[in-house]
Formats: sequence, C-alpha cells, structure tokens
Amino acid sequence: MRIVSGKYKGRRITAPKKLPVRPTTDMAKESLFNILNNQYYLDDISVLDLFSGTGNISYEFASRGTEQITAVDAHFGCIKFINETAESFEMSISTIKSDVFKFLERSKQQHTIIFADPPYDFPVEEFSKIPQLVFQNSLLETDGLLIVEHSKHTDLSHLDHFSHSKGYGGNMFSFFKYI
Repeated sequence: MRIVSGKYKGRRITAPKKLPVRPTTDMAKESLFNILNNQYYLDDISVLDLFSGTGNISYEFASRGTEQITAVDAHFGCIKFINETAESFEMSISTIKSDVFKFLERSKQQHTIIFADPPYDFPVEEFSKIPQLVFQNSLLETDGLLIVEHSKHTDLSHLDHFSHSKGYGGNMFSFFKYI
C-alpha cells in the first residue's frame, strides 16, 4: 500500500499481516481522490474514516492537507497501527477504538466527508445501517458526502440519500448526500 499523492506521495506503508484488513487498492483510491479533488479543497474539510483498518484512506487525506481526520475501528491492532504510522509521518489523525455502529449512534460531530469501508461480506442490512445512522443523526455537513466502499456484487442504490456509484475493478464506491 502506498500514498498516491500529496506531501507523502510514494511512501509505502506495510501493515502487520495479523490485521483483519483489506486496504483500498491504489487504483481505486487514486480515482476516488480525483473525484474529491474536483469537489472540495481537501485542506479545508473534516473527514470521518469508518472501519478504517490500516488507515489507508486517512493517510491519503492527511497527505493532501486535511487536518481534521477521525479514524474509527473496533480492532485494537488497527488503531495502534494508525496511531504509530500517523505519529511517524507527523499526521494529525485522531483515532477512536469503537464499534462503528455504536459510534454513529452516539456521535454528534458533523463532517464534510464520511468514508466507510466495512467488510465486503456484510449483508446489505448492515450496509444500510451506515447511511441510515449518518443521516438520521445529522453527521454530514449540508454539502457533505458519505462514501461507502463495497464489492461490485453489492447494490446500495435502493437506499435513502443514494446519489450514484462508481466502480473500479472489483471495488465500488457508493455516494450518498442530501438531495
């Protein structure tokens, strides 16, 4: 895994093999950030990275100048790895060890971009809880974007606030926003 662009462009990050993760591919990540760069000034936004795993997406935002980043994951090893990596790169990434759904139920802070990368084998009902909780609890800024990464075999287009999706290989990004 490598950082695609920004201050730390080209830096490789190697996560411990024991972490239960599936990092977003470099190709999919680069395509996603091309979309986001055209919509937002990345140094002027707030990001919430759910099911953050290795922190791959958080590092990419930080490398591109985002300073308000919160990474949430239930696995202690993932949180520890993100903290160590962020410290070594001097990135301002706050971490929270929590079940993502419990976090979304109690959180009150709004974000410009919320990125969620849950396990691909989640049933659609679990995927649907993410936008439901985000919009029900007003966790997204008015002009914000919720992005859910999932397998091309999962269809989220029937969910409330769905805008569109983009596919990159076996990866899909579904975009949700206030319409």
